[in-house]
Amino acid sequence: MNRVKKVLGWLTFIMVFIATYLVFMWVPNERIMGPVQKIFYFHVASAWVAFLAFLVVFYAGVLYLKTRNEKWDAVGAASAEIGIMFTVIVLVTGPIWGRAAWNAWWTWDPRLTTTLVLFFIYVAYFLVRSSILEPEERARIAAIFGLVGFIDVPIVWFSIRWWRTIHPVVVSSSGFTMSPKMVVTLLVSVLALTLLYFYLLTNTMFVVKLRSELASLKAVIREGR
Repeated sequence: MNRVKKVLGWLTFIMVFIATYLVFMWVPNERIMGPVQKIFYFHVASAWVAFLAFLVVFYAGVLYLKTRNEKWDAVGAASAEIGIMFTVIVLVTGPIWGRAAWNAWWTWDPRLTTTLVLFFIYVAYFLVRSSILEPEERARIAAIFGLVGFIDVPIVWFSIRWWRTIHPVVVSSSGFTMSPKMVVTLLVSVLALTLLYFYLLTNTMFVVKLRSELASLKAVIREGR
């Protein structure tokens, strides 16, 4: 297992390095926006990883409710932490990019608004986890919350198709609306951050298990009093 984590770590490092090189050295500047458009590659890739992380929370919740195996609770909690982190990156890089494109740091655009709601949903997920001391009850409620919370993910994705929005469409029915070099750079960036997600997941799961054991120990001490 340690060897797999080490290989995954090195592979992640190499892919992140390649993605960074492509973004800043290889792909040309966008004709209208210039260098600031390069934020786009990290912004979109982070959004993809956030969606992936919350999808894993969803499936981990399903598997926990089916098997009651605490391993799936740890997977869900770890993935939710990573998902929140990448959602924060999306919410930070988006306004920076939007300031150059729309001359405003924030607009209540449907995609921006639903993404902010997504962030609050999974912050609430951890508030729920921290408020329940009994391990099985905590895992069960968190699993259900993860299932319900995932409803906002497809809403975020389809928001630019369902409502009037100024958010650009990256992928349309006819394919990517970018030059070939931009498409390659975007795909490599998505792959790099996806590998980073799995690397972080393997490490965060260990931390989540330690937290769970500590919470259980505290509960036993309280009952002993």
